[in-house]
Amino acid sequence: MTVALDTLDGKILELLQQDVTLPVADLAERVGSSKSVCWRRIQRLVDTGVIQSRVAILDPKKIGLDLMVFAHVKMNRHSLDVLPRFVEAVRRYPQVMECHTLMGDVDFLLKIVVTNVEEYEDFFWHKLSRIEGVQEVSSSISLTKFVYKTDLPLGHLKS
Repeated sequence: MTVALDTLDGKILELLQQDVTLPVADLAERVGSSKSVCWRRIQRLVDTGVIQSRVAILDPKKIGLDLMVFAHVKMNRHSLDVLPRFVEAVRRYPQVMECHTLMGDVDFLLKIVVTNVEEYEDFFWHKLSRIEGVQEVSSSISLTKFVYKTDLPLGHLKS
């Protein structure tokens, strides 16, 4: 469900995507509004789920997670119980950063971070490939990350 957002919401969200620790007073000044209006707007954005969480974004390489793998997973069948069980299984693994269901030749795309190839090999053989219904996994190792963004484009919210 889409939440109705206006230009002020868009300005607030742009700034919060850059720095969620920005004090409300500074935020209000930068968007040209009052502290109370900004605070109420932020609360509404949290309450409606537009702001899902406020987190610190870590540099994986600086904490020893040097390998990013994209795994394309093909299931052997598409029954109503197999696909949700796969999703529940991969949610339990902290190495799986993202899980997307796809249309086309494969069923799921996983973004996985690990320390090295050996750790991924262990994860692949002892966890991922053993999930019920997995027929095939094709893995691609990311060599270089040229674009990485966490801020969503909000140009459509501006009048």
